[in-house]
Amino acid sequence: MREHYGAVARDARVVIVGAGIVGCSLADELTVRGWSDVTVLEQGPLLAPGGSTSHAPGLVFQTSPSKTLTDFARYTVEKFSALEVEGRSCFNPVGGLEIATSQERWADLHRKAGLATSWGVRGELLGPARCAELWPLLDPDRILGGFHTPDDGLARALPACRAQSERAAARGARFLDRHTVTAIGREGGRVTAVVTDRGTFPADVVVSAAGFWGPLIGAMAGVPVPLQPLAHQYALTAPLPGLAGAEAPRTEASRPILRFQDRDLYYREHTDRIGIGSYAHRPLPVDPARLPAYDDAPVMPSSLPFTAEDFAPSWEESVGLLPALGASRVEEGFNGVFSFTPDGMPVLGESREVRGFWLAEAVWVTHSAGVARAVAEWMTDGRPGMDVHECDLYRFEEVQRSPAYVAERGQRNFVEVYDIIHPLQPMEQPRPLRVSPFHVRQRELGGYFLEAAGWERPHWYEANAPLAEAVDLPPRDPWSARYWSPIAAAEARATRERVALYDMTPLKRLEVTGPGALGFLQRMTTHQLARKPGAVTYTLMLDEAGGIRSDLTVARLSEHHFQVGANGEPDLDWLLRHAPDDVRIADITPGTCCIGVWGPLARDLVQPLTRDDFSHEAFGYFKVRRTYLGHVPVTAMRLSYVGELGWELYTTADMGLRLWDTLWEAGRRHGVIAAGRSAFNSLRLEKGYRAWGHDMTTEHDPYEAGVGFAVRMDKGDFIGRAALEGRGEETVARRLTCLTLDDPAAIVLGKEPVYADGVAAGYVTSASYGYTIGRTVAYAWLPAAIAVPGTAVHIEYFGEKVPATVAAEPLFDPRMERIRR
Repeated sequence: MREHYGAVARDARVVIVGAGIVGCSLADELTVRGWSDVTVLEQGPLLAPGGSTSHAPGLVFQTSPSKTLTDFARYTVEKFSALEVEGRSCFNPVGGLEIATSQERWADLHRKAGLATSWGVRGELLGPARCAELWPLLDPDRILGGFHTPDDGLARALPACRAQSERAAARGARFLDRHTVTAIGREGGRVTAVVTDRGTFPADVVVSAAGFWGPLIGAMAGVPVPLQPLAHQYALTAPLPGLAGAEAPRTEASRPILRFQDRDLYYREHTDRIGIGSYAHRPLPVDPARLPAYDDAPVMPSSLPFTAEDFAPSWEESVGLLPALGASRVEEGFNGVFSFTPDGMPVLGESREVRGFWLAEAVWVTHSAGVARAVAEWMTDGRPGMDVHECDLYRFEEVQRSPAYVAERGQRNFVEVYDIIHPLQPMEQPRPLRVSPFHVRQRELGGYFLEAAGWERPHWYEANAPLAEAVDLPPRDPWSARYWSPIAAAEARATRERVALYDMTPLKRLEVTGPGALGFLQRMTTHQLARKPGAVTYTLMLDEAGGIRSDLTVARLSEHHFQVGANGEPDLDWLLRHAPDDVRIADITPGTCCIGVWGPLARDLVQPLTRDDFSHEAFGYFKVRRTYLGHVPVTAMRLSYVGELGWELYTTADMGLRLWDTLWEAGRRHGVIAAGRSAFNSLRLEKGYRAWGHDMTTEHDPYEAGVGFAVRMDKGDFIGRAALEGRGEETVARRLTCLTLDDPAAIVLGKEPVYADGVAAGYVTSASYGYTIGRTVAYAWLPAAIAVPGTAVHIEYFGEKVPATVAAEPLFDPRMERIRR
């Protein structure tokens, strides 16, 4: 059995590279858990090492569309608030204030207030006058309102480093400055040491917490780090009378952090001056290999010369918002270097190829303590105590790890850091990157493409616009109408009434083979897979605590040959980490493709193309067989994620276009259409099918998520089984719950707070208009006592409380009659 994720021995020799806020926080979190052989190496001086931590303005805004980032920030606030250096707290809870100068931003602040409620962050929407009371320099006539979060504030990063390093040192850790890492020792696929210009340090575990130098440390270990350093402008005004610290310097700041996101700007007090941060300038990528050493830098390596011409427009905008600045000037400034990833999230986890080499990179001060806790739990317990799949090192597909992609997307994320981003908004470049073999036909049909994991995915087809003329739908608000078309309703109806082709190529497909394949998959998943070849099984992968790592479909093609439908690259990583030597795992996604043929006429379309019997009696639900459709060899699986009769049809990429054309020609007489992801999502929610990563994660067990039917406790041991002992449907304290909105015209999209008896009780995970049932369907996490059919609740959508009702699921075809026929 190969090595896999698991708790590292407590006596392991740990070397952390980087004594910035992440490295110091991690040393503290590890030593408080009983680890003492921890060495932190820093190339600069310990008290101000010269990386991003040394110049960071310390803003901590907890609210984010990502629950994970909010959880990280919440713990950072909690921890730093309890730390003191020389009698001063390491966190100043001045609060945060985001202001709106446009109607679009004002609406977005209402949405952000909903996110805050969903994730448990206190916040309040304020009018212009109240905003000006909190920030007297503001021109209230310039703004429409603001969002105030009283528990946000300013982290004092360097004192927090000092406080945590002192605590860690008292428990046995050592911190060594002026040690520049020159190599990472490796042997037998494991780290063995960290080599510096002042000696070699043996190590069982190495953690790269080197910030924007992370790609250099990763390269020494042979581990690519998908991170692009960029420079960000920060300026300080001349002294201004009347600021918080002018008369009491120890106060430093009393007004909330101010964010003017309509112009990509933020502000904070520095005693008697104002600091201004700008994202409004052109991207300024930085090559970390070309940065000077600490002693050679004019100020420090992360502080580059201020480019005044880039800042000039931001100064004009600042004077317009804060007229008092008209009598001041920019006294000093710098371009500070920090990190961006292709999706703007941190990069965390252990390398599979170089065991013992961990990453804790692309982490801002805002999330530093939370990230450190998660990584420390991961190292000591074998899993983080919260869902971190959005930060997983292996979340990127191979095509997303190219240096060109990382650089381009990193720069784009800098540009968009304060933009209003719709949940469906695709990246602009590089596109198209990955296309299915059907792409040429989809374009001919007027496919409207969004992007995921680099794949171009059609969401609807303009060719179906005439069908939409007969569909009567309520009007939509501008936000929910973005990246949506009424054509989706027509495509959903055609799927329910006739037959449609869905491109399922972007779904991850793995091939698992070898004499140990069955035993391995039995160990990795929850359902009984010891079935005859030709069977397909829906199953789960759990972690040791019983949390849902993923859901899979496993097709047994022959005795030692399985095809696994997975959710993404982390599933492949998890399986590879655990695979024994007699099992081979391959990602076959790039060389294959898939069409879902679904609808009541699916059999009428497919049967004439094959000599095999596709009747229900001969080819039942959740069965698989290899056959030919016309000239095309296919693997046909009797599955349906839209709640209708049909098959997933797989073939090789070279035969994909021929498969599409064969099905299209045969389907003409049956009124076949091509349908997109928008209709698919609506149909799957009507059927109650879960989407991993949205509806359920490692924070939930199968019984809470409503997928306990995929667990067979009597099948033998599997990962997570012990943790499920004693649990069941009757023991859960919360449930993933189906809701329907009472008003047929009301819309929600996901992540909105749910209220019961006027109190926030949970949040929406997935939502879509259910075109078959004629109202919006939403799934939400709620306390079990509330998750009872008929219970009245409210969902907050842009500040409005929308009535909804808990519904029994599935909403559509609960007896499965349409699928099993």
